[in-house]
Amino acid sequence: MAELKKSAISEWESHLHALLPVFGHRNWIVVADSAYPAQSKPGIETIAVGGGQIETLKKVHDAIAACKHVRANVYVDRELTFVSEKDAPGVRSYRRKLKALQGESATELAHEEIIARLDQSAEVFRILILKTEMTIPYTSVFFELDCGYWTAAAEKRLRQAIEASNHK
Repeated sequence: MAELKKSAISEWESHLHALLPVFGHRNWIVVADSAYPAQSKPGIETIAVGGGQIETLKKVHDAIAACKHVRANVYVDRELTFVSEKDAPGVRSYRRKLKALQGESATELAHEEIIARLDQSAEVFRILILKTEMTIPYTSVFFELDCGYWTAAAEKRLRQAIEASNHK
């Protein structure tokens, strides 16, 4: 009898892949460091993934990129730029790896501003937080999902057309 091979996909990855078809614009996925707090709002789900930050980021990034219905606006903590190697050994290497993975597409905002946006979204929309074993501060990466097949420019043209029709 052939031996069954254990699935190469972890539980959290299976959960992510199950959620992505349900998630849409205004949902968030956060890849967080190990000190990120468990938030208490009912719409926020936190999973300890038990793995590395960069590996988890790559899997989340690739899973979102494979979706046709969503894309992500990516946010990183502005404070990360100022964390020193002296205070947080390994931060320089992390920043280099993060930049290689994300390119220039991530928007830097103050940590508290990102948390405020996340908190506001959690009033109405679901949030998935994946906690890694990262022990460098301000390394969480925030994926705010947006519509993958409708652009901000298309939405603006739509709103202008609606406004123009109201003045006829």
